Amino acid sequence: MTSILVLNGPNLNLLGQRQPDVYGHTTLADIEKMCRDKAQALGVEIEFHQSNDEGAILDMIHAARGMHDGIILNAGAYTHTSVALRDAISSVELPVIELHLSNIHAREEFRHHSYISGVALGLICGFGAAGYPMAVEAMHRHLGEAE
Repeated sequence: MTSILVLNGPNLNLLGQRQPDVYGHTTLADIEKMCRDKAQALGVEIEFHQSNDEGAILDMIHAARGMHDGIILNAGAYTHTSVALRDAISSVELPVIELHLSNIHAREEFRHHSYISGVALGLICGFGAAGYPMAVEAMHRHLGEAE
């Protein structure tokens, strides 16, 4: 069975409370349920994690090799700062979809650069919580075409 890892970076544990004008009122628990429902409908397994620790996210990416078929990554602020995440993604040789709740290109200039985009399968941004099930479906389709 196809398995997808959904990783969430720093401050995403505060969704629903943090800057609702930017990130909405949906909590990370709500998003996890949306992802699990979509995965169940598609017949895929899903694992869902969040960490504020860059090293823990790197470890989860490394551990995904051989366990999962693809990764959906909302790296939060690490998107704009972490060469280490880019290198980890390149190293595990799994397809990765970069995901953001807000449209990072319509925000502050420092958010316009992503270290992840260059090694990602694709980018979904600006659709709020709805972007997550979109990413699950997009990864499922990609993995089906790759077989």
